[in-house]
Amino acid sequence: MNSAIREYVERHSSPQPEYLDRIERETNLRLVNGRMCSGHLQGRLLKMLVSMIKPDRVLELGTFSGFSALCIAEALGPDATLDTIEIDDELEDFIRDNLASSHCGAKVRLHIGSAEELLPGWQADSFDLIFIDADKRRYCKDFELCLPLLKKGGYIIADNTLWDGHVVDPSKSRDPQTRGIMEFNEMLRSRTDLETVIIPLRDGLTLIRKTGIPS
Repeated sequence: MNSAIREYVERHSSPQPEYLDRIERETNLRLVNGRMCSGHLQGRLLKMLVSMIKPDRVLELGTFSGFSALCIAEALGPDATLDTIEIDDELEDFIRDNLASSHCGAKVRLHIGSAEELLPGWQADSFDLIFIDADKRRYCKDFELCLPLLKKGGYIIADNTLWDGHVVDPSKSRDPQTRGIMEFNEMLRSRTDLETVIIPLRDGLTLIRKTGIPS
């Protein structure tokens, strides 16, 4: 999406709350790789998808600054909750401050640690929606950890699945993160118990529905 089209689309999409403007700005100012923040357009799409799916429980892998967690929480029902996992403990104070800046933050439970350590033992079939936006090298492994936790008919949203277009550039295939995304995309393509579609928005967003029925 070229810059003129992106600006037009954002101008004609609903604005985000002021606290998200502030978090996005501070994320880019204070954190390395601030561009990892979902941003206005993707944030509004996440909110819209959550509004449509109406989940009772949501799981997020990769909290980063808390921006996407708050976009998800913004659309949750009064009794719905979001569990979000962040492996970088140095981000904890920044995340908690950002969550506290919005009334939606009360719906979010932050867990510090790796998904590999935390998720085993969590109740199966307990989540309606899972958002994966963590280490791209681990996407296949994280997906396999998450899938048993997802209810039949539930959805997984995976971010960065086009990875700056590197997925179609053979010269980038030696990069571990690019290879991780390519393997993830190929794995999804081979699964007959899932419905998938890649949305070429920003860095690629894949929507996955767990049908549980081989086609």
